[in-house]
Amino acid sequence: MSATTHPNQPTLDIPAAPATSAPRRLIILTVITAVSVALGLFLALFWVGRDPDQGEVQRLFYIHMPSFFGAFTAFGAAVIGGIQYLRTRNPRWDALAVSGVEVGLALSLVNLLTGSIWARPIWNTWWVWDPRLTSAAIMCLTYAAYLMLRGAMENPDTRRRFSAIYGILAFSTVILTLIIIRIRPDTIHPVVVGPSPQNAEGTFEATRSTAVALLPNIFIWMVLVPWALMWWRIRLQNTIEWVAARKAALIDRQEA
Repeated sequence: MSATTHPNQPTLDIPAAPATSAPRRLIILTVITAVSVALGLFLALFWVGRDPDQGEVQRLFYIHMPSFFGAFTAFGAAVIGGIQYLRTRNPRWDALAVSGVEVGLALSLVNLLTGSIWARPIWNTWWVWDPRLTSAAIMCLTYAAYLMLRGAMENPDTRRRFSAIYGILAFSTVILTLIIIRIRPDTIHPVVVGPSPQNAEGTFEATRSTAVALLPNIFIWMVLVPWALMWWRIRLQNTIEWVAARKAALIDRQEA
């Protein structure tokens, strides 16, 4: 921690300036992630054969489902960050929480977009108010409201505290979206692992060749993509916090 002083003013604690260059581990992780995403896309788009029932549009499943699990990872990190911030009041945990929410929301939107594109030729519509789709939309809106909540609060401590509580409670929508196709028999959304509901349309049949493409993509989008993006976003948040602290110090110094 560094300090800015004034003859007639108490010492102000300001976070140390963040490093301008990215750490080597982050660069390595980013390169590995980029190469892995390209490999996963190759497996999905070129290696796996054309699905005999759904055609080429079935290839979207290799991004659609893994992106949801990536969102699950990011939102889970937001819960950890929120809990740890409430315990320690360390702003670094808040940086993890907000990074998890933003990355998770982005991956959730990828999940919704690819699902909508898949539904058009299979269900003959871009959107239906199916229980799974509805819960996924509610999940996205819930986390979008998290960002609105943060933007509405000027006091940093209050913003972090309320955001932490909200982020923890919001994870219930993730759990609901994950299990709803197991507890609602009226859904038409197919299940990849295990039997699909009787009403499911466009059932995904997991074969050996599809598993070879699906499993790597799940790992890539569930582990590499969210953690690489969150790490970059945490660095950005640290810079934002430093700039805000410097700005507050300069304002207090002028008013003194």
